[in-house]
Amino acid sequence: MSLTLNRFDATTSPTLEFTVNDAIIFDLDAELIVEAPDGQRSQYFLRQTGFDISWLPAGRYRLDTPRSSAWVRGSTLTLILRDEANAGATEKGRMSTRLEETPAWDSGDWRLNSGADTVSVSNLSWARQDNNWFSRHFDHAARTIIHMFFERDARLKGRVLDVGCGDGITDLGIALRLQPEQLIGVDPFRGYERLPAICRDHHLPASLIHPPCLSFQPDDANDLSFDDDQFDAVLSWGSLEHIAGGYDRALQEIRRVLRPGGLLFAHPGLFYGSVGNHLGEFFDDPWIHLKIDPEELERRVLAGRPRYMDRAGEESSSEDYWRWYTELNPITVDGFERELRALDLEPRRFALRTDPVVDYSPELQSHRMTTLGLAELYLVCENRKGN
Repeated sequence: MSLTLNRFDATTSPTLEFTVNDAIIFDLDAELIVEAPDGQRSQYFLRQTGFDISWLPAGRYRLDTPRSSAWVRGSTLTLILRDEANAGATEKGRMSTRLEETPAWDSGDWRLNSGADTVSVSNLSWARQDNNWFSRHFDHAARTIIHMFFERDARLKGRVLDVGCGDGITDLGIALRLQPEQLIGVDPFRGYERLPAICRDHHLPASLIHPPCLSFQPDDANDLSFDDDQFDAVLSWGSLEHIAGGYDRALQEIRRVLRPGGLLFAHPGLFYGSVGNHLGEFFDDPWIHLKIDPEELERRVLAGRPRYMDRAGEESSSEDYWRWYTELNPITVDGFERELRALDLEPRRFALRTDPVVDYSPELQSHRMTTLGLAELYLVCENRKGN
């Protein structure tokens, strides 16, 4: 990460002007230290406020820090920018200024603005506050895999395969952040061919769209075109539930191409959970697919129009949604764990997201509470074949 700190001014508010010299930087954090003449010391951290600078393209920026009327004349303000993208926080620069006059600032929050010749921060995916598709994959999915589940494990920097990569946004987010030896995304529907247009629409610099370590090909998960034991890590984010006819063969193929001791990350859709039917663009009731007859569900889907959710510009018909629903594999946490262990894929780290309240209506009584209440599963398994 290459930054230039240009100016730190406290005449009207504590403001740092800086330049991003690289095509892109990731996970920028800041700390403001205020040292009063009487020795009292205060610290303010950017990320602790929930303001998360996931990435910035090259350009000029102005960071306004929190302000307090308690600061007095003679105080020294020091602002430090850090790179949180790699193991441990790396300081990228610091500047200090002295309060020559007693400030009269009101309380405020961190704010980041772009220079006149730089794309507006408000247009960047992570800053839009609308849970857009690009941010959910380039920012959330990529960082979840890297930091929460691999914990920067070196195997994610080796040879990596993404099975069911879709439009490739998550793979690009991982490739740019980690620069692994090789990352191959496979998907028979070739959604990754839209990736350059998606990136342009979300202000990612054109020079970053095709990193040398990243490639895509139209493999079917049931028939991967790779030799045995080729990959250090295999990823599957929201794809196994969509393999028409079942995913048993896909798991066997993943095990085959994953080397002994390699890691599998999986985030499968849970059919009986609150997001598992993938029909949320038609219905407000998350469990409607378990409450009415399939014929009535089909009639309502085909007669309706999906409430458009940002899918990076991709729009689909009601017929598409119904077909995708009928192809879903009814994955549950317990069943998925049994299937993984039977293949010597040993769970090592997992997280479960539950729904706070489930209305256990008469139509749902035949389903277990844990099956209905578990909304999402994330896990990493180690390939124990040969042990």
